[in-house]
Amino acid sequence: MRHPSPLAALAAASALVALAVSGCAPQPENGGGSGPSGAASGSATAAGTPASCAADTLATKAKGKLTVGTDTPAYAPWFQDDDPANGKGYESAVAYAVARKLGFAKEDVVWQKVAFNNAFAPGEKTFDFDINQVSINEDRRKAVDLSTGYYDVRQAVIALKDSPAAKATTLAELKGAKLGAQVGTTSLDVIDEQIKPRQRPSVFQKNDLAKAALKNGQVDAIVVDLPTAFYITGAEVPEAKVVGQFATTPGAGAKEQFGLVLDKGSALTSCVSQAVDALRADGTLAAIEKQWLSDAAGAPVLK
Repeated sequence: MRHPSPLAALAAASALVALAVSGCAPQPENGGGSGPSGAASGSATAAGTPASCAADTLATKAKGKLTVGTDTPAYAPWFQDDDPANGKGYESAVAYAVARKLGFAKEDVVWQKVAFNNAFAPGEKTFDFDINQVSINEDRRKAVDLSTGYYDVRQAVIALKDSPAAKATTLAELKGAKLGAQVGTTSLDVIDEQIKPRQRPSVFQKNDLAKAALKNGQVDAIVVDLPTAFYITGAEVPEAKVVGQFATTPGAGAKEQFGLVLDKGSALTSCVSQAVDALRADGTLAAIEKQWLSDAAGAPVLK
């Protein structure tokens, strides 16, 4: 689920299909995409992309160009400086990596402003694909195609900056903290199964109540998904920080993933999904995630 832009909130207030999964984190359950599952036939190019998915053979909106949509403002850590075209930030870097895998040079990528809800609304699109923290789900697949997942949503810990919990760098250092999470969520499962705190965590009906408890000092830290953590610390509770994220998510159910959005029945869906799968298999997605969501965003993996 994509959250409102922190910048907007503050302003208002003021290639072959990969058959093996890379050993690098993250390790998701793949198969979240909606595009055709069969790989395109034909010989592979030198770049590893099937010949039928080469840039000069793709039916893109503008010949020889790849049009990529995203919302405005484009905010960190998904983008940097509200400029999707600079290649900085996780989603900007992923978009250019997909473009390269398809054979498009950086100068051949054209960015287009697309409101979040419009990206997956019914109707023909003006972009080749949209990248904007759109979660893969069956309801959205009724109106659009979604690629295989390019990001596996992690869980994260946030704490007030002046709290002892904010200094934790390992799971063990959080065992003595008073933690909280929303009832019935993966966040609560992470606390119980990975941190295993010495005192029972506080359970809240809504994340808003958990945030209030954090601000009031009723808990030392709360656990939410990482995109929510970025939003809370960037727009709602700026006196808090992301302490770190978890390497894995417990449970055997389907993991939440973000997918690229394409026209329903797009001829590009299979090729785009193959590009995403190849980037996951060769470790590129993991490297981009480490650079922009762990290192640059200050959300190290807690072990």
